[in-house]
Formats: sequence, C-alpha cells, structure tokens
Amino acid sequence: MAMEQSPGAAGLAVEIDAGSGFCFGVTTAISKAEEELARGELFCLGDIVHNSGEVERLGQRGLRTIGHHDLPTLRRGTRVLLRAHGEPPTTYETASRGGLEIIDATCPVVLQLQRRIRRVYEETPRPQIVIYGKRGHAEVLGLVGQTDGEAAVVETLDEAAALPVDTARPLALFSQTTKSLDGFHAVEACLAGRMDAPGLFRAFDTVCRQVSGRQPRIEQFAVKHDVILFVCGKKSSNGHALFAACQRRNPRSHMVDSPAAIRREWFDGARTVGICGATSTPKWLMEACRDEILRHV
Repeated sequence: MAMEQSPGAAGLAVEIDAGSGFCFGVTTAISKAEEELARGELFCLGDIVHNSGEVERLGQRGLRTIGHHDLPTLRRGTRVLLRAHGEPPTTYETASRGGLEIIDATCPVVLQLQRRIRRVYEETPRPQIVIYGKRGHAEVLGLVGQTDGEAAVVETLDEAAALPVDTARPLALFSQTTKSLDGFHAVEACLAGRMDAPGLFRAFDTVCRQVSGRQPRIEQFAVKHDVILFVCGKKSSNGHALFAACQRRNPRSHMVDSPAAIRREWFDGARTVGICGATSTPKWLMEACRDEILRHV
C-alpha cells in the first residue's frame, strides 16, 4: 500500500499494512451476516468478531448479539448466526430442540479441526485429548465440546509440564487455530517427553497458517517505521499476541481500539507511522485511525 503524506505535519508519512485485517474466516462470517440481514431479523451467538467497532456497525444494520442463555427463549424459526469461532455440539442440539434456524458461519479451518478432534476422540482405546489454547475462548469451547467436555486445555508450557496424564495411555495434542506455532511445538516437545513410549503420543499441527504467518510479517513491518499503531479490539487474543510481537521489534508500538484512543505525543519526532492490526480488525477501522493521524498530528 502506498505511503500517504500528512498535510498537517511536514515529512510525516503513514502506511497501513496490506497484510493486516480480517482473515478468511472472519471475512466470510461478516459477508454471510450482511447477506442474511437483507432478509430480515438476525441474531448472532456472541460477538461476531472481537472488535467492538465492527459489532456496532453490524448492530446498526440490525444484527442482534445474544448469549447461549438466550437460545431457549427465542421463538421457533428465529435465525441465529454462528460466528467463525465455531460451537460445540450442545449448541446445535439446543437450537434444534427450539426449532431455530442456524446460519452456520463457522470457519472451514475450525470446522475441519472440530471433526478431526471428534474422530480421534472416538478411537479405541480412547486417547487423552489435550488442546493448546486459551481457556474459555469461543473456539476452544467448541473444540472441547467435540470430546464431550473431556479434553484438557493448556495455555502455557508450564501448564503442559504440570498436566496430570496417564503416561501409559495414548495422548493426542491439538492446537487452537490462532495460537503461536512456536508455542505449539514447545508444548508438543514437553508432552512427548513425558510419555512412556513414543508411539503413544501424536501431535496434530492445527495452527492456521494464514494467522501464524502474520507474526513474522508484522515484525518486519514494525521495524520499518518510527512508530507503530496496532489497531484491535480489547477482547482479541490474536491481537494481543501480534501486538506483543510488534513491541518486541519496535518499543514505540501502541495499541488502540478506536481513533479516539490515539495520542499526539506518541508521534513526536517521528517521520513514519505504520498501522497494522489483528485478524479481527476491519480495514475501515485502520483507515479511520490513519485519517485521525493525518488530521491532527
């Protein structure tokens, strides 16, 4: 993307990272929501994306966000969108009992992972299932649901080292699609080393490459500029991980969730500013942040 010269500050240039913004799964879910909204009333189970600005934009178009506790209260025939993160089998069962119409926008990568976990879980003898991911994250809840709630979730290498396992029983490791590839391999090595026999352990690398490939690219982008503005929602785990990568490479990195959070003093003495974001960050929000800088810095 071409650099844009600020009319208000001589020599200051702003670049938006062309590789940042919605991943394929999020783009598809939002497109499906917009398409379905044209047909009338639509509910979304949870925030459609971890970005309050995008949730508000779609809310203004009529998308109503609900929680799992709301499902039994909806009238039969109500249309409910399942976001890209995916859902456990129990959600589909609840919707079916209530006569709800499910609009399934689960990311194809997540859907494939769910099916893979279920197949392994149903093997004989039944293996221990471990998922490397963020405990309580929407995607992880859907993955654990494929094991009828039996899978163990580990967030860190320390947790993997302390996890109670039956070392004489088969163990299968999976990963949340948006986790760090390096982190997954570290957990893999830890668990493999704890097993009584190598044949008892299997690791399934289920990290989404469209997401994992962003970290090295965003690190390269961070060192190109004097100041980095990282735009993402406060709930985005992917965003916090990518922002940490930016900070490691460029200490003058700042995270914002809206143009209103931008501070002029961040750009003192800077000649170039780079704007980037998470897989849940809409392009229009990064552009709004660019415009704010060009107007006021």
